[in-house]
Amino acid sequence: MIGPNTTEEYGRALVTILDARRSIRVFTDELPPKECIEEIIAAGLLAPYAAQAVGEDLDFRRFFVISKSSPRLKEVAEIARARAGTLSEQLQSQMAASPYLRERAAGFSKRLELFARRGVLGIGTAPYYIVVAERKGVPPVEQQSLAHCLQNMWLMATALGLGFHLVSATAQMADDPDFCEVLGIRPDEFELNGCAIGYPKTIPPRMPRPAANDVTTWIE
Repeated sequence: MIGPNTTEEYGRALVTILDARRSIRVFTDELPPKECIEEIIAAGLLAPYAAQAVGEDLDFRRFFVISKSSPRLKEVAEIARARAGTLSEQLQSQMAASPYLRERAAGFSKRLELFARRGVLGIGTAPYYIVVAERKGVPPVEQQSLAHCLQNMWLMATALGLGFHLVSATAQMADDPDFCEVLGIRPDEFELNGCAIGYPKTIPPRMPRPAANDVTTWIE
C-alpha cells in the first residue's frame, strides 16, 4: 500500500517510466534473463480483467513465450506472414470499392503488404515473442483487458531496461487453427494479442505530446 510519505516518490517514478516508454523496432541478439520475463508477465497478471464476463475462475489469462531459438518460431512467423497476405488482399478489395478506405487505409495497406512479403515485425526479430490470451466471455471485452495487460507489461519492461514492441497482428490469428495448435488452445476459447521483448538496439526519440491543459475541458 502506498503510504503518505511515499505517494510523491511513487508518482515521480511512474512519470519517469511513462516518459521513457518507447516502441522498439530493432533489438540486439542478447537474450534477457528469464527472471525479467517472469516479472513482466507478473505485471501483466496484475492488470484488470472482465470478471463479470468470464467469472472468477483464475484461468482468465494465459501467456505463451516463444524464444528466437525455438524451432516453432519459424512456423509461427510463416502463419503470421500468410495471414497478413490474406488480410492485405481483403483490404485491397475493400479499398477498390470504397473511396473512404482508399484515402484512410493506404498506409495500413502498405504495411500489410510489407508484412506479407517480409514477415510480421516482432515475430522473429526480437529475442522473445509473447502471446497473451484472454478468455472469451459475455460481453466480449477481451481486447480491452488485453490492452490493460500489455500496458502493464510495457511499463515493467521499460522499468527493467528492456525494449517492447506491440505485435498487434497477433489479434488477427486468434481463430487460426494452426496458430492455436502451436499454443495448445482451441480457436474459440481466447482472444489474443502479443508483444516482442528484448534489449533495444536503438532507442527512438520521445514522441511529441500536447500539453494536458490544451486537450482538457473542465465541465462544472
